[in-house]
Amino acid sequence: MSTAERKFVSELDADRQLKAKHRALWASGDYPAVAAELIPALGPELVRACGVRSGDRVLDVAAGSGNAAIAAAATGAVVTASDLTPELFDAGRAIAAARGVDLEWVEADAEALPFADNSFDVVMSCVGAMFAPHHQATADELARVCRPGGTIGMINWTPEGFIGNLFATMKPYAPPPPPGASPPPLWGDEDHVRRLFAERVTGLTTRRQTVRMDHCATPTEFREYWKRNYGPTIAAYRFNADHPDRVEALDRDFLAFLTDWGRGGREGVVYDAEYLVVTATKAGSATGT
Repeated sequence: MSTAERKFVSELDADRQLKAKHRALWASGDYPAVAAELIPALGPELVRACGVRSGDRVLDVAAGSGNAAIAAAATGAVVTASDLTPELFDAGRAIAAARGVDLEWVEADAEALPFADNSFDVVMSCVGAMFAPHHQATADELARVCRPGGTIGMINWTPEGFIGNLFATMKPYAPPPPPGASPPPLWGDEDHVRRLFAERVTGLTTRRQTVRMDHCATPTEFREYWKRNYGPTIAAYRFNADHPDRVEALDRDFLAFLTDWGRGGREGVVYDAEYLVVTATKAGSATGT
């Protein structure tokens, strides 16, 4: 085997290991509960922003348990929900069945989607594809599988918002990112998104909105909610499990963050989490690019 071949095999093995870690991260905890209890409005919001209609061929990338995919299927669209973590699909299938909608579930890496060029009328992702480590590769794939004249739509957490600051709080305690990885909340920066899609799209629009999280009565209760249910938080605590002093420091910093960001509501503490809605049209026409 030549040096180049050995390097290629080594890089391929490293990528497989990275994707296995990502799959395990999102399979830990209970992400379907997070989607249903904290952000149920985001899926329908993205579907509206994308203008999904009956008969549209729709791909939801990094769909998780189908927050957006199921809402799209309810319009009569022909929907494929894809995710690197198929462990989330059982919850999605149960939700879809309860709502009387049908869709396809496919295990897929957002950075290497197993679909042909120009396959879908709408390609969307609701706080999902933003967590793939290589942003340009992900943007390339979203654009590739969308037909010319079709719609690309995303909802992404912003760096300045609640989730962006949650990640900033955990960063000193989190496992180091893989080489070449970009921070997920960068997808919530308008200029970053425009650079990623560049000339492959037209009419790219962005707007910032917030979703209210009011699931817990106190900041301490909300901290424990994240520790119990959210994969990246679970990973940060596991990474420090052998260092009680660091776990204690993370607990303290996490609680201070939640205390600072929380506001009193009628039944407990509330958090307004900012996100960026992105929509664009793939350049070209239905008859060519």
